Amino acid sequence: MSKRKDGQARGQYTLEYKLEAVRLVKGGQAVPVTAKILGVPTQTLGNWVRLSEKGQLKGAGDKPVSQEQMELARLRAELARVKMERDILKKATAYFARESL
Repeated sequence: MSKRKDGQARGQYTLEYKLEAVRLVKGGQAVPVTAKILGVPTQTLGNWVRLSEKGQLKGAGDKPVSQEQMELARLRAELARVKMERDILKKATAYFARESL
């Protein structure tokens, strides 16, 4: 991994990983939520979405994505969706509980 100006290691992501992250965003999930779940900086994910729209998205290409990595990314995205649904249901339940009093 190469180093950034601040000395931290720079992440390298495969094209498949980037495409999956972009697919989640285009599927309606918010960029900050998706970035947090996948452990990617929000700005980076935003850049991937813009590059994808232009057809210029490229991956590190040196490591193929394993089935486990793809499954992990899918499960993380599903967990985020389920948590969001749970939070919405919690708020709705509280709202209707207040109304019934």
